[in-house]
This record gives sequence, C-alpha cells and structure tokens, in this order.
Amino acid sequence: MAVAAVTTKPLHKTLQKKPLPAGRPREWYISHNRRLKAMRLAIALLDTGVYHPSSADNDKIRTTAERIGIHPPSDTTCRMVRALIRYGR
Repeated sequence: MAVAAVTTKPLHKTLQKKPLPAGRPREWYISHNRRLKAMRLAIALLDTGVYHPSSADNDKIRTTAERIGIHPPSDTTCRMVRALIRYGR
C-alpha cells in the first residue's frame, strides 16, 4: 500500500508584489486595498466551504481574517466580501 507524502511547501508560486502607481488620489489607494482585502477574505471563506453570503456574517469574516493573519475588516469590507461571494460565481 502506497503512503502519500505530506508536504508543507505551497502548491503554487507566489506572485511578486509590484508597487502601486504614484499620483493617484488617496481614496483610490484606500478602495484598492479594501478590494484586495475583501478578495483575500472571500477566497479564504470559499476554501473553508462558505458558499452563500447568508452564512458569512461579520463575525465569521472577522474570525477568518484573524485566522489568515490580516487586520479585522470594517463593516464596509464585510459587505464587499459577501458581494464577492454572491456575484463571483
């Protein structure tokens, strides 16, 4: 009987971060970072089996944020996460 090897290496290659474009208004950077955070949270929730926005309440989203090591999201970001889960299919 063959035993599967367990690895701790990531299965994908990490993308290199690029600096954000300079000269944009401050609101653009805020909304850009909010969208990135919402997307990371939505992916983490989908990976844990949360497929419906109704099952992603603010507490669950904030718990997921803590688990993956990012700052707790605001209510606005939580709404954005639910929208991504709803319309991202």
